[in-house]
Amino acid sequence: MSDFLKILENEVQLAALAFLALVYTVRLGWIFRFKTRRDRTAAVGNERAGAGYSLMNVAMPWAMESTRKRPGFYAQFVVFHIGVAAAIAGTLIIPYAPGLFEIRPVVILFQAVVAAAFVVGLVRLVRRLTNPVLRRISSPDDYFSLVLLIVWFAAAVAALPNRPEKGEWPLIGYFGLTAFFLIYVPFSKICHYLYYPFTRFYLGRSLGHRGALPPKGTKGRKTRRAGEDAA
Repeated sequence: MSDFLKILENEVQLAALAFLALVYTVRLGWIFRFKTRRDRTAAVGNERAGAGYSLMNVAMPWAMESTRKRPGFYAQFVVFHIGVAAAIAGTLIIPYAPGLFEIRPVVILFQAVVAAAFVVGLVRLVRRLTNPVLRRISSPDDYFSLVLLIVWFAAAVAALPNRPEKGEWPLIGYFGLTAFFLIYVPFSKICHYLYYPFTRFYLGRSLGHRGALPPKGTKGRKTRRAGEDAA
């Protein structure tokens, strides 16, 4: 392994990660400057239950109409994000636990997961380009971030066998893109995951206070629907 690749896998990644952490720390500090106000209405529900339900909503596809009616979209979401997690894990395994990728089934598993995410990324890109509604609401960052992720997935599939003796370019491309991502992500739409816990918590707490979350059972929904029909 060349000295350049060693530095790219270690010092460059750590510097980029430190930059990411610094920017996130500043952003979180800015968020916590604002004090949240509790709901002034009379409590008719449970705030903690509402917040918990809201935070776990991402793992409950049946709770959202969009994923309930189109389960394929949720499957794409799961595959895409598992692929992201696998690709991130690869950047830690290769420099710090390379022995794991000496096990052929592990390499095949990682490559299969990331390749599946690559395919989902292509599907998402085509949909964004061909759907008039998505085209209208998409920003340049939406396209750039998605294309960059697709290229990163492809680089990860090529690099994960971790065979620098057969050529370092797959690894250089993979870790070079990862370093760029770590610096770019805090300023892109991809940083939405940083805000997810806060937005879901405060929304769920408010709706829990009002008794809207967690939703009532099927019986309650049928009763409301019957009342609406009668009206």
